[in-house]
Amino acid sequence: MTKNVRVRFAPSPTGPLHIGGVRTALFNYLFAKKHNGAFILRIEDTDQNRYVEGAEQYIIDALHWCGMPPDESPVNGGAFGPYRQSERKDLYKQYADELIASGNAYYAFDTSDELDFHRKDHEAKGKTFIYNWHNRLKLKNALSLSADEVQAKLDAGDDYVIRFKSPQDETLHLKDRIRGDIKIDTNILDDKVLFKSDGMPTYHLANIVDDHLMEISHVIRGEEWLPSLALHCQLYTAFGWEAPEFAHLPLILKPTGKGKLSKRDGDKLGFPVFPLEWTDPKTGDVSRGYKEDGYFPEAMVNFLAFLGWNPGTEQEIFSLEALVTNFDLERVNKSGARFDPDKTKWFNHHYMQEQNNNVLAEAFKPIVDKKLGVIASETKQTPIDIDVNYIEMVVALIKERATFISDFWDLSHFFFTAPTAYDEKASKKAFKDGTKDILEHVLSIVKSIDDFSVENLQTEIKGWITSNEIGFGKVMMPLRLALVGALQGPDVFDIMYMIGKHESVQRLDKAISLL
Repeated sequence: MTKNVRVRFAPSPTGPLHIGGVRTALFNYLFAKKHNGAFILRIEDTDQNRYVEGAEQYIIDALHWCGMPPDESPVNGGAFGPYRQSERKDLYKQYADELIASGNAYYAFDTSDELDFHRKDHEAKGKTFIYNWHNRLKLKNALSLSADEVQAKLDAGDDYVIRFKSPQDETLHLKDRIRGDIKIDTNILDDKVLFKSDGMPTYHLANIVDDHLMEISHVIRGEEWLPSLALHCQLYTAFGWEAPEFAHLPLILKPTGKGKLSKRDGDKLGFPVFPLEWTDPKTGDVSRGYKEDGYFPEAMVNFLAFLGWNPGTEQEIFSLEALVTNFDLERVNKSGARFDPDKTKWFNHHYMQEQNNNVLAEAFKPIVDKKLGVIASETKQTPIDIDVNYIEMVVALIKERATFISDFWDLSHFFFTAPTAYDEKASKKAFKDGTKDILEHVLSIVKSIDDFSVENLQTEIKGWITSNEIGFGKVMMPLRLALVGALQGPDVFDIMYMIGKHESVQRLDKAISLL
């Protein structure tokens, strides 16, 4: 690749960043880093009516949480700023005027009511109204009016738009890095609005001008922009500029595989569709985020990479650095990618195992403190402050069974507090005739052990079971139930070592007394 790679992610601050937008940002980031290029964040906020307070900061925070900080943005600047379109609005009129001067665009003075009349008239006749070559001379614009009439309207301050003059009877030959060669008959294209009399450009003009001025080399964006490709390529030609290469990413589909993934799908099926939690500033409604739901950013990024791309191998686990190395636009699919919430959890479970136990323990400690505080309040006792080093040892024993940090308490509560009841179904299975005598023997062994290590506990108790030819289940199941309150948890001897001799004796005593 000979030219400098510069790609941009250009969201509108109209709400929280959808997971589809994050995927678009990710593919731009991977492509840029693969080719030692620049990843640029541009905020497209020309539509001030839809601007939502806090949305821009949310976008920036989300990219940073995912590990994809932009090289240039409204925050850290760069040589091609400003990076908010609202701060660039004085640029666009001159380019709109340039298109009018070259005959590639024209003023149109049709009112909303007049255009609505034409639409309804066409619908009544079973037709679709398109503002283009076949009817523009019948409408109110600079092509149907005299130069004096046009100037009079402009001088009078009449509302207008500037429309692109789409050609007639031509075939456009377009290229897309993902979809290959595309042919477009210009007769089906409408004359899109590029600029309005309020001084604001439409997306189409601002997008092209900004991409040119920012020297964007590749435009990697969602499939929903594919219908705009013809206009955008024509605008580059009209200006006499070299167009960037285009790549349109496939849609992210609902878990059923039918239709585009939406927030409602997440609400209905119980998974987030936003990277971070979002509170609507107007309604106060809270939308769940992957971060707050306990997902690791590495897991979400790894999962998103596979929504539309594959490495051509069976490998599924990729760090961000590995994704950069392996990413290739030619391996991005054309067809939509089905969103699988269970697969996201699978990735999160994997990355849970790779997390530093101390980091996990620090995150788990507030949960432990809160739970023990509630228990202390109910029992009128002083809450115990558990050392984080102890919590780290607990985490090491249980995390292989966990998908989220929020799973930890259910998997480990017995390390912090004695059971207050025994699972009914497990009790029927583990507590039989003769169980009391067995536990009393185990209790006496436990009391006799001075070096309370996992190895000694295992040697002494298992040795007694073997020498007395007792079935292991007859001993280990009730022993586990006495310690945990259920038939769950890591190795029994790990549990006993962790809670200590005194607590192990107390729990066995309690179970025996109930038997």
